[in-house]
Amino acid sequence: MAENKTPSPFIRELKDDTPVELSSHDRILLSARALFSSQGYENATTSAIARMAGTSESQLIKHFSSKEGLLGAIFDQSWQRFSKGLAQALPKCETPYDKLGALIELILDAMERDMDLRTLMLLEGRRIRKHGSMVVLTDGFLQMVATVDRLLTEMRDSGQLQPDLNVQAVRSALIGAYEGLLRDQILADRGKYPADYDSADLRKVLRLVLDCFGPGK
Repeated sequence: MAENKTPSPFIRELKDDTPVELSSHDRILLSARALFSSQGYENATTSAIARMAGTSESQLIKHFSSKEGLLGAIFDQSWQRFSKGLAQALPKCETPYDKLGALIELILDAMERDMDLRTLMLLEGRRIRKHGSMVVLTDGFLQMVATVDRLLTEMRDSGQLQPDLNVQAVRSALIGAYEGLLRDQILADRGKYPADYDSADLRKVLRLVLDCFGPGK
């Protein structure tokens, strides 16, 4: 019988190619990402997540307190990675406009490479849960919002944004357009929703939305 070469999702490789099993914390995160994305947040149970991760529900509660805490941890981990990537990209940008474009491209690229994360953020993001708590307003997300507001303020101060526009209103318009474009692509993939456009079309529209707030528009 041929040996199965499919790598385990719970194994990572060190720089010297030494396989190391992930911790129960990381196994739970990976399992939750997969089940939340495929089954939906409400349908995925903590027992199923723990079983897939090869651990117990008590370990899940120990690490994340609750299912909502687990969803928040998934998002925060992703926003932290975005922040690290942005810190590396920003020094290469000359203007606030270029910096904001780099942030948009960074997030788009991550979403295109990680469909589980894309589905979670766009279908399970800022949804009001049964008890009314908006669990995705994590520190990482709020830091990203603050970064966008700062870059838009720099654009306004440097004459790249209309001076009479409210920066937070512009940010909401940009994020709304970004989320709407990506979300409709997911709906098209999962059903018959009419959203027949590719990543190049999406980027072109986002750039036009950003440009419409420039001076003289």
